[in-house]
Amino acid sequence: MSSGAAAMKKVVQRKFKMRGYTLRVDALDAVISFASRFSGAEDDALDLLLDQLDHESLTSSIIDRDPVNRVVSLLLEAEAAAEESPNARGLARVVGDPRCAWSTPSWSPSFVTIRSRRSFTSTLEACPFTVRPLQKRSSIRIGFCCCIRDSLVISISRSLHSKLKRPSLEVARYLQSNLLSGKLDGDGSSISNYKEKSNTVVFFDKQYKITTGFFTENTIVVAEGQMLLEGIFKIFTCGFPPLEDRDKSLKALAGLDFFGGGTLTKEETLRLAELEKRAVNDMFIIMSDVWLDNEEAMGKLETVLDGFENEEVVPSLFVLMGNFCSRPCNLSFHSYSSIRAQFGKLGQMIESHPRLKEHSRFLFIPGPEDAGPSTVLPRCALPRYITEEFQSRIPNAIFSSNPCRIKFYTQEIVFFRQDLLYRMRRSCLMPPSTEETSDTFEHLVATITHQSHLCPLPLVVQPVIWNYDHSLHLYPTPHTIVLGDKSEQKAFSYTGITCFNPGSFSNDGTFVAYRPCTREVELSALPA
Repeated sequence: MSSGAAAMKKVVQRKFKMRGYTLRVDALDAVISFASRFSGAEDDALDLLLDQLDHESLTSSIIDRDPVNRVVSLLLEAEAAAEESPNARGLARVVGDPRCAWSTPSWSPSFVTIRSRRSFTSTLEACPFTVRPLQKRSSIRIGFCCCIRDSLVISISRSLHSKLKRPSLEVARYLQSNLLSGKLDGDGSSISNYKEKSNTVVFFDKQYKITTGFFTENTIVVAEGQMLLEGIFKIFTCGFPPLEDRDKSLKALAGLDFFGGGTLTKEETLRLAELEKRAVNDMFIIMSDVWLDNEEAMGKLETVLDGFENEEVVPSLFVLMGNFCSRPCNLSFHSYSSIRAQFGKLGQMIESHPRLKEHSRFLFIPGPEDAGPSTVLPRCALPRYITEEFQSRIPNAIFSSNPCRIKFYTQEIVFFRQDLLYRMRRSCLMPPSTEETSDTFEHLVATITHQSHLCPLPLVVQPVIWNYDHSLHLYPTPHTIVLGDKSEQKAFSYTGITCFNPGSFSNDGTFVAYRPCTREVELSALPA
């Protein structure tokens, strides 16, 4: 045996031993054969093989050739599919130039949690739309892990209004601290914790305090209180889990791509960060509620396009979010041909502005009442029948899903069109606190960031496709979150995250000019 083969054998045996596995001779040969296919990247290949081996139903820690062959076949098939298809999940979708990568749910990578390692790993399983209860439980578990991270530890000397860390019931018992964490159930009378498979009956003290945010059914909370003799937990203070710093999250993820825009080496990150600093002329124009069937709204849009056509530097991106029709496109709607014609007219309008057509990109994100198969989240892109006439005129336009993610150099931006503020307020189990702020938009931003989820509503209010729930996660925290909502135009910077609502363009003529280089938000409006 050559020295290289002997060294590889030792590396394989050491890696498997670290995971608690012992390889038989035939299995060891199969693993070495697989790793040798990836010259210079043997360690990565072995780590991926071990990650997928964790999903196998193994009856013993002593591994023979059969499970290894199954995993190797799966990985080689996935590699072949990724090379054949440019749309494979997990690949960066670069459009036009290296500045922006676009990601939608069908491309976003999904992950599963490994209990023994207390970490995430990528899964190569297909994501069908029809799911079993197992997928629902898995989605809840992953969401819980994103919100209450195992990398956080408890600090019992601080109150809940300070920075609590890793509030877990079993740790709380060990430290004799009266802390409880889990999801609010029903009308807020109990808190369930999937990790401990427990459901604790709670009630709120008369003088209870809550932190900033909307507390609805299914929101993950940390409660401070006292366990009574009857087995009921009396809550004095209730809040959301602390927000983990983005850099800490990325370090804990060990190179996994949660965002969907592709992973970058350290050298690439530094190079793109330098290019991002120089992109001072890049600007995004963002509008919500662009009603194409409304003459007044189309007149406003033409005014905006005329203004930017005459600027010295035109915007690099126009983001138009739905709804694109003033009437809901539900079962009683039968005018899809008219919407198709209106998109054609919009194409003509953009075509009449040659500088915008040549130098700007147009991104379309469907709204909650636009044409589509259902109202569940995430929503797919607008049907091709509606958009093909527009695309024949503006071929570089992008019709994305809702939510949509953009990577601008190193900056991660999330777009989400949903009338979330009104629905969150209606679903509240208790009035929001006014101690820190009375601004409802700030309460909304605090809720979605601390919940690490774009739509922490009860399922009866907003259904979700379980296999694609990962596309709604906000972990690690992005740099910018754009919440398209029909409510008042707002902007708010929260713990370093830039959040804003461009307002309803068709109702009040409001929109936002966003400069990603400086993360500057210009709240704009047409004169009444």
